[in-house]
Amino acid sequence: MTLLPLLQAAAPKGFTFATIDWVIIGVSIAVSFLPALFFWKRASENTSEFFTSGRAAPWWLVGISMVATTFSTDTPNLVTNMVRERGVAENWLWWSFLLTGMMTVFFYARLWRRSRVLTDLEFYEIRYSGKAATFLRGFRAVYLGLFFNCVIMATVNLAAAKIGNVVLGWPMERTLLVCAVMTIFFASVSGLWGVLVTDSIQFGITMTGTFAVMYFALQQPEVGGVAGLLAKVPPSTLALLPDFNDWSVALAVLIIPITIQWWSVWYPGAEPGGGSYIAQRMLASKSEKDAVVGTLLFNVMHYALRPWPWIIVALASTRIYPTLGDIAKQFPYVDPSLIGHDVAYPAMMRFLPAGFLGLVVAGTLAAYRSTIETHLNWGTSYLVHDFYRRFWNTTATEKHYVFVGRVVTAALMVCAALMTYALATAKEAFDLILSIGAGTGLLYLLRWFWWRVNAWAEIAAMLSSFVVAVGFFIARKNGLEMSAHVSLLITVATTTIAWVATAFLAPGTDRATLERFYTLVRPAGPGWASIRAATGAAPANDSLPHAMAGWVCGCAFVYSALFGTGSLIYGRMPQFALFAVVFVASGVGVLVVLKGFWASSTGDD
Repeated sequence: MTLLPLLQAAAPKGFTFATIDWVIIGVSIAVSFLPALFFWKRASENTSEFFTSGRAAPWWLVGISMVATTFSTDTPNLVTNMVRERGVAENWLWWSFLLTGMMTVFFYARLWRRSRVLTDLEFYEIRYSGKAATFLRGFRAVYLGLFFNCVIMATVNLAAAKIGNVVLGWPMERTLLVCAVMTIFFASVSGLWGVLVTDSIQFGITMTGTFAVMYFALQQPEVGGVAGLLAKVPPSTLALLPDFNDWSVALAVLIIPITIQWWSVWYPGAEPGGGSYIAQRMLASKSEKDAVVGTLLFNVMHYALRPWPWIIVALASTRIYPTLGDIAKQFPYVDPSLIGHDVAYPAMMRFLPAGFLGLVVAGTLAAYRSTIETHLNWGTSYLVHDFYRRFWNTTATEKHYVFVGRVVTAALMVCAALMTYALATAKEAFDLILSIGAGTGLLYLLRWFWWRVNAWAEIAAMLSSFVVAVGFFIARKNGLEMSAHVSLLITVATTTIAWVATAFLAPGTDRATLERFYTLVRPAGPGWASIRAATGAAPANDSLPHAMAGWVCGCAFVYSALFGTGSLIYGRMPQFALFAVVFVASGVGVLVVLKGFWASSTGDD
């Protein structure tokens, strides 16, 4: 509790905090550090405990941790940015990724768990062969673990800095310093077990705060409750689908995302086939069943539970702060360089009464920490296990690698803090990450089910996507006028042609490696027919049609919950009734498919 006087003294501007607010914040911080202390010894045992919790995490902890990680300070800011600029329908840019998430649940979660790798990059050297596979693992360890990971953490830092500037009156430097000290200590001490347990605590605090912001936003006279909000906000802003009279908007917001973007773009937390910290959670699960059900829980909570409180707050903010000038006028102490549509979300926190303000700030801090601590642990696993241990120091003790992991954790946070100064808005970072990963997604889907995909194909996909994305970025800086969806299509087409051609023309994976991989993972489908025949290994009884049925039912289940909730809020009862029927029917379908999964299972490990 000695932190309270420091925080109080450090807030000469910003909102007015009562003593109860500071007490709530202090207690939240203290409670969230208990798991770090509890799991210190266990995390220090070996890298398996530090990076994958000893492969013993239950499904509920896996799912909650996934959703807590994807709920950070930048997420409500991003949704607010989208709604204020283009309306509710703009959220299809990320709603479309449900198609990817459900595919991970029913097609890939069991395969990841069977692989028994420590990180998803270790996958490269069990799936591919030769120097290309070795290079791919080492390069992506640095590329994703350092560069890409720091960009993602910088977006989270930027949102935290904006919230700190608006709510506390803190300059960016102070916010980054305070946040860095807390997250470095926790992530370096606790390992993945501490992160998982703390995520479950922090998620409860965060969601409570989210609903509090929504409730008090609706109470403002300018908003007038749900009925007043719906009456005052233009119908075009409320629409769940874009205006098809403006074909360019409909194409960019809906058609491209649900037809091309979801399977073609690599985006952290929504990777085609699973990857990054999603794969890390699946690998940490204690069984295939826990991996599948935990990932399903994540997708349900991520897409069906969380969006509407953010959307309602964003809509309310358009009535209270119609323009960016209104935000700047209300908060004259805020750094002008941080003013954007995304800052409207923390600006709405000024209506919170004593007690609730502390709860929301505690929840915001919890959301920030859950994401940053996961990314620190994930990025460190790449840099230590897939680079340092694999290429630099191969014979050290487990305790040495854990120690190096703690040092790398601190270094990553420093790099991410410095990179924060290069970004302007959460939407800008979102677009940057999408463009760099465009075109690689189809390969990540097919590499599990088609033996011909090889390491050189992955290298070709990665390089072509990066080169084309950077080329468009430079061209735009020099005056090229091209919409984001057009550049996305060009990048996807170029990248896909490059890697498919390489898969056929470049040296393939050697037969022995393919046979070992099949024996270990046992993927279904015709893509491994010749390898399956050569190994004589018993198939896993996986059924692709069965998985497809689960995917369709799972998507229908979550989308009906999402849009059924929206229809209820909008007072559109016939639509609500229709979505309710779909929700029940698809939910039954999901249960039937999952029951079939376990009935046909040949064993977990």
